[in-house]
Amino acid sequence: MAVIYPYLPPGRTILYVPLSDPAMTAAMTAARDHSTETNHPTGAVVMRQNKILGWGANQAAINNRWLAGLHKNYFCVRRFLHIPSGQKYWLCPGCAQYRHHAEQRAVRDALAKHPHEVAGADLYLWGHWWCCQPCWEVMIAAGIKDVYLLTGSEILFNGTKSKN
Repeated sequence: MAVIYPYLPPGRTILYVPLSDPAMTAAMTAARDHSTETNHPTGAVVMRQNKILGWGANQAAINNRWLAGLHKNYFCVRRFLHIPSGQKYWLCPGCAQYRHHAEQRAVRDALAKHPHEVAGADLYLWGHWWCCQPCWEVMIAAGIKDVYLLTGSEILFNGTKSKN
């Protein structure tokens, strides 16, 4: 069964790898250790020839643990207004805005550290089942070749637990 993504640029595909893939494990570790988005923690790494060029984890504006818990368990402006995933992040301080998504942060980190190696590199994303248009635009502009998600991510990260 084909996955229907909310957004996928023309000519692009999404590939899948298991968690045993070292790059996907690194993306999961980035999410676990560095994400401040409590509803939907994600992590990404930019890889080229088995070398991590950059990494990122999504960041929400809310850094207070109590407020983050309130956002996660009781009230998110975007959920309350039934706003689809990938849209209007700016409405809710508990949701990471586009520029603070894991993909964009990983690309910026890679470009800062290894500007001449990013074109042709791959991006591995853990914690989500698709990439939004602003993230795709940043990845394409940087020359990211392929995007990899965790095998089964469309089920793991697109259920009742994944509300953003």
